[in-house]
Amino acid sequence: MANRSAGEQQLRDLTLLRRVRDRIDRDYAQPLDVEALARGVNMSAGHLSREFRRAYGEPPYSYLMTRRIERAMALLRRGDLSVTDVCFAVGCSSLGTFSTRFTELVGVAPGVYRRHGAGVTEGMPACLAKQVARPIRNREAPAGPSRLA
Repeated sequence: MANRSAGEQQLRDLTLLRRVRDRIDRDYAQPLDVEALARGVNMSAGHLSREFRRAYGEPPYSYLMTRRIERAMALLRRGDLSVTDVCFAVGCSSLGTFSTRFTELVGVAPGVYRRHGAGVTEGMPACLAKQVARPIRNREAPAGPSRLA
């Protein structure tokens, strides 16, 4: 009986974690923090962070920043917005933090990506371009020659 109850709780937690992930995906440009996300699903911030990391491999804030950087990459490839405008458009309030995280995930600074990123996916089918242009999570960007070279 205890195993069934624990299993049911785990399923409930996974449902709530999915809700949090969906909210991050949908509202990435809004001011979001772990406490607000946790309140939205009636969890403590610590429990949400632990369970989210266990389920998705990274804490909620890192997942949020990855979503923001993905969107920033798309906006920078368009080339019609400045790096500062893109930073604020994706919900970041600090240009320094945005630039640092962008460089960690993508491997080049946002300004460099803006100048050279448009050609990265030119002529590719959308399904392939999405994979090529996806940021690398957990600070795994290669420390060598740029993917844009």
